[in-house]
Amino acid sequence: GRMKPVIVVHGGAGRIFKEREEGSRAGVVRAALQGYGILKQGGSALDAVEEAVRSMEDDPHFNAGCGSVLNEKGEVEMDAIIMDGKNLDSGAVSAVKCIANPIKLARLVMEKTKHMLLTDHGAHLFAQAMGIPETPGEKLITKRSQERWRKNLEPDSNPEEFQK
Repeated sequence: GRMKPVIVVHGGAGRIFKEREEGSRAGVVRAALQGYGILKQGGSALDAVEEAVRSMEDDPHFNAGCGSVLNEKGEVEMDAIIMDGKNLDSGAVSAVKCIANPIKLARLVMEKTKHMLLTDHGAHLFAQAMGIPETPGEKLITKRSQERWRKNLEPDSNPEEFQK
């Protein structure tokens, strides 16, 4: 018979504080189930992975998409990478802004270009060419990431310590 599909989802490596534990766990389960649903319907591993990651990008509990850690200027600036285990093709974007789902863009880089990585302005132009809608940057900023950003700006702050 056919092998049962398996999907593994990783929700990040930071410390999860008590009050966020439930939401984070629920988000990982949701992402895994959404990816698994695609596999069960005979969808590709790539489709399943993209869907699972998209689910986490849309969930403010995770440091991806909405909920990303802010850069020094207080903006959401994201990276994403996807790889096909069959042939080791991969696509990536870095320093992208105003896009809800960078994973989708990374996959398009893999499938529609000869490049492996597009960054910043080039990634932005490619997103426009691919018809990816722009999302206002503020929409991707959560209260939590803004508070963290403010804390890290304080002169005596130690972001690395805070992360542990």
